[in-house]
Amino acid sequence: MEVMVLLALAVVIVLAKAIKVVPQQTAFVVERLGRFHAVLSPGLNIIIPFVDRLAYRHSLKEIPLDVPSQICITRDNTQLTVDGILYFQVTDPQRASYGSSDYILAITQLAQTTLRSVIGRMELDKTFEERDEINRAVVAALDEAAITWGVKVLRYEIKDLVPPKEILHSMQQQITAEREKRALIASSEGRKQEQINLATGEREAAIRKSEGEQQSLINQSEGEKQARINKATGDAEAIRLVAAANAEAIAKVAQALQQNGGIEAVNWKVAEQYVQAFSQLAKESNTLIIPANTADVAGIVATALNTIKASTDPHLPRL
Repeated sequence: MEVMVLLALAVVIVLAKAIKVVPQQTAFVVERLGRFHAVLSPGLNIIIPFVDRLAYRHSLKEIPLDVPSQICITRDNTQLTVDGILYFQVTDPQRASYGSSDYILAITQLAQTTLRSVIGRMELDKTFEERDEINRAVVAALDEAAITWGVKVLRYEIKDLVPPKEILHSMQQQITAEREKRALIASSEGRKQEQINLATGEREAAIRKSEGEQQSLINQSEGEKQARINKATGDAEAIRLVAAANAEAIAKVAQALQQNGGIEAVNWKVAEQYVQAFSQLAKESNTLIIPANTADVAGIVATALNTIKASTDPHLPRL
């Protein structure tokens, strides 16, 4: 009975050593009699107990590795305390097992030495401006060396760049001075723009005032011109109307002379106006203008009538 129990216990132990379950994203490296034999894939695997053994276990996930801080010296001899974080992944479990005794330590040390080399070629100001360039340089150097270790370096990120307190204080003073300079420049630019705006406003106001005065003079000149034109037009129209009225009166007089009794009426009218005009000579002025023969009133009237007859007779020649 005891033998059966011991035999069953031995079978259980053998099966436990022979059956291996590998988790996902994990690799088991198996050695047979001290030599590399195989890499077990995720899932159920069977090995030979007491002949095969699990030598190494590797995670195939992306692994973040904190790189310890270190002091780096820049090109202008300034000390910087730098630390970062490295992301890598095991791509070849066999090389990761036998390529290096400790690939994590190797990657850490290589990251630090590469970082010191890259920063040593830069000045202090450039280290703050070109972090991406530093990260790419470290990744390129690590990725090239880590191939033999079965590791793929994915990226490197600098977490902190800390200069000495004296340098940090000087940088703070420089930043403060730069900000004060920008503030003064901005203030002077504002005053300059204000003066420009005021001068521009005054110039535009003067231009508009001059244009307004010029337009006013033009309008006034146009008004005076139009007034003269209107007056001249009115005078011309008055002359035309007077001439038309005189012409119409003369035409009517000429028409009246052609009728019966027209000559007798004219005789009487001329004589009447002559006597009336002669009677007014001494009343309106001290200067007297009298005919050469004042006694021959009838002769003067006859002369005027003959002139009227001659102008109305179509058979007589015109003077």
